[in-house]
Amino acid sequence: MTTYMHYATLLEAASAIRSRKVSPVELTRSILDRIAKLDPSLLSYATLTPEFALTQAAAAEAEIAAGNYRGPLHGVPIAVKDIFNTAGVVTAAGMTIYADNVPDHDATVVRRLRDAGAVLLGKLQNTEGAFVNHHPKITPPRNPWNADFYAGASSSGSGVATAAGLCFGSLGSDTGGSIRFPSAANGITGLKPTWGRVSRYGVFALAESADHIGPMTRSAADAGAMLGVIAGRDSNDPTTLLAPVPNYLAELDAGIRGVRVGIDAAYNETGCDPVTIAAVRNARKVLEDLGATTKEVKLPDPTGVMVTTAWGSICAVETAIAHETTYPARASEYGGIANLIDTGRAASGIEVMKAHHERLAFTGNLSALFAEIDLLLIPTQPRADFTIVQERELFAAAEGLSDFVRFATPFDMSGNPTITMPGGFTAKGLPLSFQLVGRHLDEALLVRAGHAYQQATDWHHRHPTL
Repeated sequence: MTTYMHYATLLEAASAIRSRKVSPVELTRSILDRIAKLDPSLLSYATLTPEFALTQAAAAEAEIAAGNYRGPLHGVPIAVKDIFNTAGVVTAAGMTIYADNVPDHDATVVRRLRDAGAVLLGKLQNTEGAFVNHHPKITPPRNPWNADFYAGASSSGSGVATAAGLCFGSLGSDTGGSIRFPSAANGITGLKPTWGRVSRYGVFALAESADHIGPMTRSAADAGAMLGVIAGRDSNDPTTLLAPVPNYLAELDAGIRGVRVGIDAAYNETGCDPVTIAAVRNARKVLEDLGATTKEVKLPDPTGVMVTTAWGSICAVETAIAHETTYPARASEYGGIANLIDTGRAASGIEVMKAHHERLAFTGNLSALFAEIDLLLIPTQPRADFTIVQERELFAAAEGLSDFVRFATPFDMSGNPTITMPGGFTAKGLPLSFQLVGRHLDEALLVRAGHAYQQATDWHHRHPTL
């Protein structure tokens, strides 16, 4: 059975493990074999830990056999983005400076995954410092649908490995769209939780006040299962929220009849390519068929919280803070992220506080909108499929980057949770996607709505031919 389980969902694998139809050790070996076969060309892993993974799998197998089942991640092979501290395993954050950085402690999210019995296969590649581009000395992961096309950033390895069947789920981070873009590009489901819902302790920062940690999986239900493990208050991170963590799978099949979905057609469709517009419209139709009520709304003006405005100012300053021990002291070892740091180091206090005020205004106005609706349906990105060459051209200018991330950065600034899901394919065979935005701490509704959509469609069941 393990020979064809690589594209099973996390919860399907968990069910097979719990019923002892599948051995965690055999399943881990099978995925490690697949990684050995495919990842030399996909390049999704920064560091692989096979011996450690097999030790964890054996421990999980023994515990389950003894009747000590810990939950849906027990014995399931997963992986994490290479910005999360892993005790005894290199954490490089996509940078050559940290190529020999071996932490002596786990990030809180890694510890919680271990406590849940998950099997950690290794660390997944990401862009330099989790910003836009990969370090010049690191070859970016390749899109498993077509290696010539954009694979997403910054959680590129997480998107590629999850889509290619090289793990059953992964962790990513999102400061300006870095869970959502790789999820869209690789045809998987990404859940960006409310800011503060998940601890950032032991996580290499890009911009701490906008960094969100979340799961990247092959279904909305899988994302809920992973979030239930990693979410919650952490004494090591005073910014984590006190709200109790619900069972995100408890009302999975309750449906979405009567759920109010807001749609701002002008915001959704201005500057978007036709296939993206069609994918969002099709998602609307499915949600309506499932009983959701759609309502035309006007999104608060996000102009003030974009890359060229508040997001850019705040991210630059906070990135400069994150790198102050190595930059400018070791500037020669940096790639493109140096430009962002220089911008942050040159910013004035007045500029930063103006950006903060823009952020507060947008967040407040968005909160008022959510008094009228339960979810907001929007695109993930304005363009669907574009090559690596086109990516370089697009992101070379601030205006191009700002336009591309305009459906992402506002909700990092506001801290609202989002779920990104596959919603079709382009004529070139690349995945299409859309996202739902929720109120703060309403991840349970996002998971339920995502599951309802995926029960009515099969896009998430389609996988690269590898």
